[in-house]
Amino acid sequence: MDTETRNKIEETVLEILKNSNMDETTEYKIRKSASEKLEMDLSEPTRKKFVRQVVESYLREQQAKAEEEQQPEEEEEEEDNGRKTGGREYDDEGGLIICRLSDKRRVTLSEFRGKTLVSIREYYKRDGKELPSAKGISLTAEQWTSFKKNVPAIEKAIKKMESR
Repeated sequence: MDTETRNKIEETVLEILKNSNMDETTEYKIRKSASEKLEMDLSEPTRKKFVRQVVESYLREQQAKAEEEQQPEEEEEEEDNGRKTGGREYDDEGGLIICRLSDKRRVTLSEFRGKTLVSIREYYKRDGKELPSAKGISLTAEQWTSFKKNVPAIEKAIKKMESR
């Protein structure tokens, strides 16, 4: 695929994405809309793959922007032996502690082999250190996004079970 075609496709896909309701749209709908707008078949494998890359890149950018907006703009201050920085708390492995669910369970954000992981895990103490146990789950960014989208359905099911 030549550079001019790639640029046209990317520009069109990004324009459609910016004007789409991200809760309702799908990659297929974006590709179909771009195909109609460009009067070009984007279901051909290399074009389909390129559209997917543009969509995924856009979603990553949007997620990064949302995360930046959520982080308070505070001066970073070192305290508690380097475990707290700018109001943020880190575990002994360097993972960002998002919240403590109980004295033994917490949600952390860390990186493993170049991938961002959201971990919900139990911890135990040994030699004065809090260490992660095997009891828990680590989700990739994609898995977390899928889980997050389904939270309303989970909440609805919980309410239904509790009302029995």
